[in-house]
Amino acid sequence: MRQKAKVLTEQELEIMKPVWETGPCTVRDVYELLRKKRQVAYTTVMTMMNILVDKKYLKKKTIGRVFHYEPTRPKEKVVSAMVQDFVGRVFDGSAQPLLLHLVEDRRLTEADLKEIEQLIEEKRK
Repeated sequence: MRQKAKVLTEQELEIMKPVWETGPCTVRDVYELLRKKRQVAYTTVMTMMNILVDKKYLKKKTIGRVFHYEPTRPKEKVVSAMVQDFVGRVFDGSAQPLLLHLVEDRRLTEADLKEIEQLIEEKRK
């Protein structure tokens, strides 16, 4: 059996996004940002952030009497690992079917297509 991937769960990613956006922050900071989108318990946010510390996605330090959390990995690297994991699991490691699916599903705008064309041209050079 394949080893479980070390990527973020949906809930962990939801916690990480505001931390990446704001930089060092408290549980209260993240809680308040998440509450704008949906109802969530403060203790749930605190638990999830401590899980992310255990998984080494966040580090925490005490400033005064408050824990401040900051990311240990840049967003781009984490997202890249998640995409690679997804492509590996769903498309057997080939990104082509994913790209074809996105194009055929019409989820790419004209601007997206032009940007992809530019990236392809740069890769060819």
